Amino acid sequence: MSLRLPPLSTLRLFEAAGRLQSFKLAAAELNVTPSAVSHGIVSLESYLGVALFIRQPRRLVLTPEGADYLTYVSEAFGLLAAGMQRLQPCGGPARITLTCAPTLASRWLLPRLPAFRKLWPQVDISLDTSPRHAGFPADGFDFAIRMSRTPSGGPAWTRLFGEHLIPVCSPAYLQHLAVREGHIELERATLLHVVSAGEDWQAWLDATGTSGMDLSAGMRFDTIQLAIEAAMAGLGIVLGRLPLIGAELSAGTLVPASPHRVPAQTAYWLISAEDVTRRPALSAFRQWLLEEASACAGEPDAGILGSGRPDTSLRGVPTPSR
Repeated sequence: MSLRLPPLSTLRLFEAAGRLQSFKLAAAELNVTPSAVSHGIVSLESYLGVALFIRQPRRLVLTPEGADYLTYVSEAFGLLAAGMQRLQPCGGPARITLTCAPTLASRWLLPRLPAFRKLWPQVDISLDTSPRHAGFPADGFDFAIRMSRTPSGGPAWTRLFGEHLIPVCSPAYLQHLAVREGHIELERATLLHVVSAGEDWQAWLDATGTSGMDLSAGMRFDTIQLAIEAAMAGLGIVLGRLPLIGAELSAGTLVPASPHRVPAQTAYWLISAEDVTRRPALSAFRQWLLEEASACAGEPDAGILGSGRPDTSLRGVPTPSR
């Protein structure tokens, strides 16, 4: 069945005029005359049988019907633009577009990307770290990596790995907390909070049954990365997230301030566009990501002393050897 559509040229005029709230600005953007825009809008209104704009002196206002219709037209043009962006030119490089959180991108994905580039050197990768909701296919992404307790819909969601939470700090700061016989007092520590994290100190305290720590005090940061850097600078103790701090634990720039780690309730999920299996580069990238995540989940916990329920007194936690 053929679709009943108005002349597409008039839709382009309407989208620009509605977005810019001006026939004159729309004309300049589309390189036509304001008269051509005005006549095109009149033609579209006649075809639809509704008024799209209220023409006022020195002002152009969308009618309620026009504002509602503009959302559909804008989304349709956005889909066309996204589809064009995802086209693979003949003989040109394949492209992969991925969106994920900046801390995961810098601490987990980027160190691993050279291995994929060796396997697929002809593939270009575009990485977006904005926190906005990723719409498929409107935003043009092939993949998204997001944190969630459960998948939000359909088989396109695949679990990558979860996190474990453990207090960590610099070796020098840990020595600052040390008391007799090599034990430390966490209640004297400056806590480094991540205000944007869904699970932070309260989650660790609740899971371990720990008491005596003042969560209202300390320093606060809007990103995990900043809080980790603050801990490495000796400003206090941060709730580290494995595997994101694995490199620092292995290098000794961060050390556990407690032997007790707890699994986070949320996990990282890979969300795939519907057509990834039809494009070899996308299918290969997805499989590579799953293999890297599986290997990451099976890696030993460098620098971790153990797990379990601690004493509620916060005393008697042995200082790590390094």
